[in-house]
Amino acid sequence: MKRTLIYITIGLIALSSCKDFLDIKPQGELTQEAFPTTASDALLATNAVYATLRNWHYHSGGYPILDIMSDDTHKGSNPNDQLNTIGPYDNFTITPTQDGLDRWWAALYEGIKRANVVIEKVPQINMDTNQRGRYVAEARFLRALYYFDLVRAWGGVPLVLTTTPPLKLPRSTADEIYAQIEKDWLFAASRLPEKSEYNSQDLGRASKGAAKAFLAKMYLFRKDYVNAERYALEVINGPTLYDLEPNFAHANSREGEHGIESVFEIGAFETENALGNQYANTQGVRGTPNRGWGFNRPSENLRFSFENNDPRMKLTIIDLGDVIDGITILGDGSTPDYVYDENGNIIERECYNRKVWIPGLSTNTQFGHNRRLIRFADVLLMAAEALNENNKPTEALVYLNRVRARARMGNNNILPDIAVTDKDALRNLILDERRHELALEGHRFWDLVRTGKAPQVLGPLGFQAGKHELLPIPQNEIDISQGTLTQNPNWN
Repeated sequence: MKRTLIYITIGLIALSSCKDFLDIKPQGELTQEAFPTTASDALLATNAVYATLRNWHYHSGGYPILDIMSDDTHKGSNPNDQLNTIGPYDNFTITPTQDGLDRWWAALYEGIKRANVVIEKVPQINMDTNQRGRYVAEARFLRALYYFDLVRAWGGVPLVLTTTPPLKLPRSTADEIYAQIEKDWLFAASRLPEKSEYNSQDLGRASKGAAKAFLAKMYLFRKDYVNAERYALEVINGPTLYDLEPNFAHANSREGEHGIESVFEIGAFETENALGNQYANTQGVRGTPNRGWGFNRPSENLRFSFENNDPRMKLTIIDLGDVIDGITILGDGSTPDYVYDENGNIIERECYNRKVWIPGLSTNTQFGHNRRLIRFADVLLMAAEALNENNKPTEALVYLNRVRARARMGNNNILPDIAVTDKDALRNLILDERRHELALEGHRFWDLVRTGKAPQVLGPLGFQAGKHELLPIPQNEIDISQGTLTQNPNWN
């Protein structure tokens, strides 16, 4: 009996000690209980939501697969580089375990988790109420941005709106995801300042105009052309004077960073760390000069789809022998200059994406490219598309021809104004204009899917209607969920 009491006493002491040990807060580390609790914490937490945008994996898993799956580009790099991992995106032979799908999915949910921290915890902080409200609006803008990628890529996905979600969360429907995106962007549009109201230290933060521009884009995907027209026109005619850069080349270059055409872009520094962005390095010129890996090679189909003498072709595609900023493009010795079919026709040539070019000789500098997620030319073409669908072709032509006028850059012998008012014909012309204005910026694949053109245009490349409109849910996510997540149709 005495021995038993001793054992019980020792056990209670041990449990008590263990409890005390577990109660000790980690020293020098942030915990959910201790962060964010101050105004400076609120700023750090909000900045962390933006940091996801510079995560390489945020950009469709790292590689520009949305362009590669379109008719605008091929895999790129040398023939064998990532042939078995990225090559299958070029001919729609990907599987649920395909490289990059899991990285993209995880990066988007990491951004959503960080946004939920701000949305849930920052309102409890005693600080300036205007600043606090802006941080929450920025977080809701970014949460919607991350869900917009998820729903377009995979359809209905788990809807996580709290920092403590259940361990097993099934997929919501695509309609439910879109409803939350709409709610978040409307909230952001009603509370964020205009781009012009931010000071220079806050360049790149989400603005009212950016929220409205993304609302217009989201409504196009929903075929709600009334609201798409409304929000695109509010950006065009709003108090913040967005406009087109006079020079098309500056729409994506260093000269136009945070400029008049930029509605929302990802700022980056010329460094291979968390402040840089590997998005452009992945596509940079391979070989000489050594600016990157050379993925996302412009296709012959894109090259010859431009109208005669359209200056945008040479401002989109870098060819061997081009001289840019005094640097001659020699290219990669392990990459064939040309690839021919059995009839001697060129089916691929070594060339690169000029829209990610920034001055410099090293790979480090290429990390400093600011990716434009949405720019004013896109908004003008969204307005044209919505107006045409709303049976206002004459008004649509105003915005379509404004984009063409900038593209001709003073040469009135090229790119004449379009006067077509037939609804179907004008719809096709606007889609063509989007291709040439926004080529290699990640829009083409989703434009073809949302307009129903993908089976016709991409069918010869392997696209199957009823399957390839959505990507497969990453297999590791299905495995981790122990069956809670189900696969998209025709991917099992």
